[in-house]
Amino acid sequence: MITLTDYWMGRDREFPLALTPQIEKNAALTVQLANALLVRFGEGRKVTSGWRSPEVNAKTAGAAPNSKHMTGQAIDLADPEGDLDDWLMSAEGQAAMAELGLWHEHPAATKGWAHLQTVPPRSGRRTFYP
Repeated sequence: MITLTDYWMGRDREFPLALTPQIEKNAALTVQLANALLVRFGEGRKVTSGWRSPEVNAKTAGAAPNSKHMTGQAIDLADPEGDLDDWLMSAEGQAAMAELGLWHEHPAATKGWAHLQTVPPRSGRRTFYP
């Protein structure tokens, strides 16, 4: 089970001025939905990237300038074998994401982790390319 402490990764204490009540609300939903998805998947996962302050995001290699991690609306989960990404690409995984209101960055762009977010990308596709 992922906790908000896992999601914050200590950044809530390191960058308290960047953490707003709306980000806290978004993060709680993101963690709740990620946990619900992992229950359906049948395995737990560790957070590899949770909330990022703008300062952390700017120093994160490959991070989008307007990353949903900065608003508490995205989470990266460890997926070293790619089995979570494989499941997310399946009909069962796609249905689970649709039911929960999650979107998934295509595994081609996220080797070793799965990126999930609680808001649709511009394309609107459940699994999208960045």
